[in-house]
Amino acid sequence: MATSPPTLAISPEAAQAPLVLALDIGSTASRGGLYDAGGRPIEGSKQRQAHEFTKAADGTSTIDADQVYEECARIVEGIVDFADAAGLAEEIRGVALDTFASSLVLTAANKKGKQRAISPCYTYADARSHAQVEQLRRELDEQEYHARTGVRLHTSYLPSRILWLRETQPELLEQADQLMSLGEYVYYRLAGVRGLARSTAAWAGILDAHSAELDQPILDHVQANPEWFAELKDPDEPSRSTRKKVAKNWPCLAAAKWFHAIPDGWASNVGPGAVDPRTVAVAAATSGAMRVILDEVPERIPEGLWCYRLSRSSCILGGALNDVGRAISWLAETITPVENLGEVLSGPPLAGTPLVVPFFSGERATGWATQATASFTGLTASSGPAHLWRGTVDGLAISYARIWEQLLEAGAQPERVVASGSVTTKHPEWLQCLANALSIPVISAEMKRVTLRGTALIALAQLAPDAGSVELPEGRVYEQLAGTGEHYGQLRQKFEEQYRVNLEM
Repeated sequence: MATSPPTLAISPEAAQAPLVLALDIGSTASRGGLYDAGGRPIEGSKQRQAHEFTKAADGTSTIDADQVYEECARIVEGIVDFADAAGLAEEIRGVALDTFASSLVLTAANKKGKQRAISPCYTYADARSHAQVEQLRRELDEQEYHARTGVRLHTSYLPSRILWLRETQPELLEQADQLMSLGEYVYYRLAGVRGLARSTAAWAGILDAHSAELDQPILDHVQANPEWFAELKDPDEPSRSTRKKVAKNWPCLAAAKWFHAIPDGWASNVGPGAVDPRTVAVAAATSGAMRVILDEVPERIPEGLWCYRLSRSSCILGGALNDVGRAISWLAETITPVENLGEVLSGPPLAGTPLVVPFFSGERATGWATQATASFTGLTASSGPAHLWRGTVDGLAISYARIWEQLLEAGAQPERVVASGSVTTKHPEWLQCLANALSIPVISAEMKRVTLRGTALIALAQLAPDAGSVELPEGRVYEQLAGTGEHYGQLRQKFEEQYRVNLEM
């Protein structure tokens, strides 16, 4: 089973300037830490504030935006206090933030003229706009929209969400002055910073992937007010704090550069070193993804994948899965523990394993079926906890393999796969199933909090472009087990057949 991975952490005395205060807002917690010029976390600086989404059977998935702001304020306070005590405060040159994507917060001015949330934060997993997705599919040419923006019509993106708000809460939309991502809102509350990262707009489904500007056709179609959105920003366009309270409470951050909030998907590629077309990153946390960073948008974007602009000069191609850690948590909370789980996952195919389609909260890549559900088929009286675990993890591996196939179709020529995330940290043996399904070696990234590190590295590329980041130690390499290729090929075919059956139910 899992062992504690190295952290690359260094003592405050060993830190090399400039330093970055990095923040990460994930599905289960907000985190923060201090990183030196080499992208190394500084011992003692780590902060964490747990949270959870509010969920309901109707597809609700929200979180209180002001709660998250308060979490981040406490994290910043803790890091600044640490930096002051360690004599490092004056070396902090930048603040960087990543968040889960996409997200949406409606804001309006209060009596003091300050923008405040008038809605919860709608998360990427909120599926209540599924009817509006179908409406848009009737009204628009989805292939044309996808070719233009790099994304499909889906509940996780803003177009259907804006229509849903217009139909279900028109007074709320009418009251709104601005539509912000969660990261924008947190930055605004913390430091008065305004700006929409180009990557965040892309992850919201409202950016033209080719021009790298807002996609006017879709905004016009959903009657979006242009004034709702802040000016687009790239990593080389950071802002400064405009809040007097920052100078008063955190003077070391008053002159720092605040790098506009980016999606965690970008950061989770950069953290483990998947920064060029040769390396594909697999993220396996609460949700999951498979991505590769490219210099140019592909001539043809595969229908099952997205292609998000990161900046004016780069993009990221891949697909996301709603349920990776969620599927693992469901197993851990629902069935009897398996004592030899590591052997079950890393061993050869287990006879009697059910076929599992693990879409517990809808599907994103590659079919984008918002109302897809999970299924277990082939269960018998002899099926036990080990069979359920292996079937679910094999189902996750096949889900990633579906994305992999389309990456290759788009012309990607990766030489290696690097995997990270909480699922990989807790259950590294699952990577054996992934290597079997992909027919390519998979390397585990040997470091905790690679997403947070990636966020720091993206800022450091601007603050200290010549410093060079410290490379992560590579973990175990998982090779495809001999004789499993045919089995996983057949499993892939059965998965597709059952997937189609599920959609017809």
